[in-house]
Amino acid sequence: MRIRTTTAAVVAILAVTVVGCSSDTASDAKADTSKSTPSEASTAADNSGAAKDVGMPPEPTGAERDAVLAAIRDVNGNLIRDEDKAIDAARNQCVSLDGGATNPDHSAAQRFSYDGVTLTDDDGSHINFGLRKTLCPES
Repeated sequence: MRIRTTTAAVVAILAVTVVGCSSDTASDAKADTSKSTPSEASTAADNSGAAKDVGMPPEPTGAERDAVLAAIRDVNGNLIRDEDKAIDAARNQCVSLDGGATNPDHSAAQRFSYDGVTLTDDDGSHINFGLRKTLCPES
């Protein structure tokens, strides 16, 4: 629960910071979507959210989702009992990986230690390896 609260707080702070610093970009995005068709405007709005601004990948679907869950399951099968929770943790971990976290292996171990499962930094390293192969490749 503490991890979820901390993650939500960090994402909220980053979202407010990004939105507060880029008001011109937001108005440009609105101007661009007003000239597009309704479906294009919807897609532009979906892709311009705070999650994308902080480096969070979109929620995977289909084969990509299956690959992410398989990478997590390889570390510990109990982590995917709640698939949505595992996917959320994976998306948040991508932010840590791409944001230059000081110790991303420890971050992954903490982020994925839930529902009675406690991971080591070595487990976190394996999760990060799997995420780099699937959801958040190194840019």
